[in-house]
Amino acid sequence: MISGTDSLVTGRHGDPFAILGPHGEEIRSFQPGARGITVLAREGGEEIGRLEQVHPAGLFAGHVSRPLPYRLRIDWPGSVQETEDPYSFGLLLGPLDLHLFAEGRHFELAKVFGAQAMVVDGVPGVRFALWAPNAQRASVVGEFNGWDGRRHPMRLRREAGVWELFIPRLRPGAPYKYELIGADGSVLPLKADPLATATEMPPATASRIPDPTPFLWSDQDWMAERGARQAEDAPISVYEVHPGSWWRDAAGESPDWDRLADRLIPYVQGMGFTHIEFLPVMEHPFGGSWGYQPLGMFAPSARFGSPMGFARFVDRAHAAKVGIILDWVPAHFPTDAHGLYRFDGTALYEHADPREGFHRDWNTAIYNFGRNEVRGFLLASAMHWLEHYHIDGLRVDAVASMLYRDYSRPADEWIPNRYGGRENLEAVAFLQELNAVVEERCSGAVMIAEESTAWPGVTRPTGEGGLGFHYKWNMGWMHDTLHYIEEDPVNRRYHHDSMTFGLVYAWSEKFILPLSHDEVVYGKGSLIGKMPGDQWQKFANLRAYLAFMWTHPGKKLLFMGGEIAQPSEWNHDAALSWGLLDEARHRGIQRLVRDLNLAYRGIPALHRQDASPEGFRWVVGGDHEQSIFAWLRFGAAGDPPALVVCNMTPVPRYGYRIGVPMGGTWHEVVNTDGAAYGGTNTGNGGSVQVEAVESHGFDQSVPLFLPPLAVLVLRHQG
Repeated sequence: MISGTDSLVTGRHGDPFAILGPHGEEIRSFQPGARGITVLAREGGEEIGRLEQVHPAGLFAGHVSRPLPYRLRIDWPGSVQETEDPYSFGLLLGPLDLHLFAEGRHFELAKVFGAQAMVVDGVPGVRFALWAPNAQRASVVGEFNGWDGRRHPMRLRREAGVWELFIPRLRPGAPYKYELIGADGSVLPLKADPLATATEMPPATASRIPDPTPFLWSDQDWMAERGARQAEDAPISVYEVHPGSWWRDAAGESPDWDRLADRLIPYVQGMGFTHIEFLPVMEHPFGGSWGYQPLGMFAPSARFGSPMGFARFVDRAHAAKVGIILDWVPAHFPTDAHGLYRFDGTALYEHADPREGFHRDWNTAIYNFGRNEVRGFLLASAMHWLEHYHIDGLRVDAVASMLYRDYSRPADEWIPNRYGGRENLEAVAFLQELNAVVEERCSGAVMIAEESTAWPGVTRPTGEGGLGFHYKWNMGWMHDTLHYIEEDPVNRRYHHDSMTFGLVYAWSEKFILPLSHDEVVYGKGSLIGKMPGDQWQKFANLRAYLAFMWTHPGKKLLFMGGEIAQPSEWNHDAALSWGLLDEARHRGIQRLVRDLNLAYRGIPALHRQDASPEGFRWVVGGDHEQSIFAWLRFGAAGDPPALVVCNMTPVPRYGYRIGVPMGGTWHEVVNTDGAAYGGTNTGNGGSVQVEAVESHGFDQSVPLFLPPLAVLVLRHQG
């Protein structure tokens, strides 16, 4: 009897290569259900031996006439299969790959781990590699072996805790999972591949062998110039999109990437946005999480088509000079049985102690950022999207939850760091490494933090002790200004500072001003629904608020539907209410957003110094009683300045005098009360002349008519 046979046939043997494959002139193969096996020379196909069944469970063994590269002819009931023997191949992963992986410094894991279609020793097939150091046995299962974990057990590379196996003749597209026996000897639920780059359509959960055909990119010009397009002195205006609910066809089905590209890219381009930011497109089991509970950190969700389709979308966007930003979630992951949670029967990707490893708010597990392999897994995920898919930036979700060990925890349910503090030092180090690696490897790409606290130096370079992000969402600005705009105008005099406070800290970070999806769900109402007053006032308020944002220092982000004043909350299971554009007032909001984008991009003073105090000066900041604000924006030397005046009450103001730094003519670029936007079409006739009347510290000034609930944007014409 061959040693270890019983554990092999019961699927318990942890070292299948010790039994199977060639051993001198004897060859062994485990093929449950086979009637017989013939050994053929790989070249020429002549018979060089026969294997006899030596165990009733399906273990075959026999001698060959000469040790050659061989293949097996397996006689199944009703069919005959010819294939090379997976257990005749040597070690697959090189020592450098394993070393870099163990160090957490292998940034191209997606090209090495998971399922890789390739040719080994002249034989086409698929190489599988999986990290599961505490498993007693790991197997690849799929339709190709009847999902039988005994059929394709893997070899353990103990130096890195990595299992590997090459299965000849498998083809791209085939579904697969891993069957693991945990550290305690129990068979775990089948696991999807953590490094899968393609998946089944949810609610199915298997991984798929990816198509190895390289995508032929045509965006070389975009990639060369995107650094300048995404710099702090560039106009960045982002349209935030959930791809499954922006538009749906007549049958109510979500479009795939190609059909979405046909509609979304021209729309965004025509509206003047510079970027699309997608809610997470990484594969996720529960659609109601909007992608924020992902498990496929390397795979575009099959809900929207193939990985190649996603690449085509990005390429087409770049051809239209539209950048693509993805929301990316390294903070936590769901505990679905097929996912990362207790992957090999132990807390592998997460912390074992729930005080460190479990989010009570979201019922999710927290990545162990102190573990090299986990840190490397996340770094490689970021690189995969940025390098493989040419993504222009990642918006890192829930950064605050990563930075603090006591985030949303009672006093007795968190563990201090080694110095006794609340800061998560391992997460800080991970974020710094992440941003440093992106800076080194991905020229021109940007990293954006959703960080809701006052953590210092979020956008400071890592070399200066900062986290190294390029931009940070200004959550405080969003909450303060929304609180103001929701007030009845008669009460706004008491909340004036909510609109001005953002300028106190506006230069502490490089900010993006977000009006995001989080503000139009869970009973918060839509943007137009937050506005007070009758229908006319609601629309006027929204127009004024949008213009306030577009002219305020900081880059811009607007969630889909805000630009058409959708009255209902966002519903991820339905398309936007595009029929609203049959009504003039909704078309007016859409046209205003387009024109604000055009002004933001076309007037250098509105964007070149978004992150610099030299680009902003208050003119009127303290007129609480009339709820009026006015400020100047400045660009580079030689750029004409812009003047912004906001009247946040429904009372028109006649002859309101504003001091200006330059004489001559100031041209009215945007008036949110214009008839094209749904307003009363009152204003200043398109331009005003400077008068030699001192005001607001200037030697000259302009008398303005301020329409009700409106914002004026004027540019100096000389």
